[in-house]
Amino acid sequence: MLTLASKLKREEGVRAGRTPAGSNDASHRVSIRDRLLIKDTCKVTFPDENKLYHIQLAISPDEGYYLGGKFQFEIEVPEAYNMVPPRVKCLTRIWHPNIAETGEICLSLLREHSIDGTGWAPTRTLKDVVWGLNSLFTDLLNFDDPLNIDAAEHHLRDKEDFRNKVQDFIKNYAR
Repeated sequence: MLTLASKLKREEGVRAGRTPAGSNDASHRVSIRDRLLIKDTCKVTFPDENKLYHIQLAISPDEGYYLGGKFQFEIEVPEAYNMVPPRVKCLTRIWHPNIAETGEICLSLLREHSIDGTGWAPTRTLKDVVWGLNSLFTDLLNFDDPLNIDAAEHHLRDKEDFRNKVQDFIKNYAR
């Protein structure tokens, strides 16, 4: 039987360089997605411990245009979850091609119906949502299919001025 104590003891042994008896490589593999979340760029909190369907997420990107900012998101898990995606809103004002200044977010996995097959599916989890939101600040930053067209066009016109405007928004709204 697997217990928390035995799991902690096994992890401690792995950190110390010992391989626990009966373990194999497959049980110690960590996905790239999980490693991204371990970077301490995301912090999940529950504002009301009696409402576990209401989640707040803080993302502090450690690279790219948004380095130095702290962006707050509100995640509402609907009663029909996981047949429908959670509702997500950015609470921090931001200059971003995939996030409107009003907080709406363009992220394919949050779409209930998607033509390309990358939308919400019952097999997706809240971990996928956190990973996707975190990735909006790095590898999923999409200037070709923007929600905030002004931000995307600004980036195409003048990348350095776009960077300066992002930093102004961080200084004024995301500290």
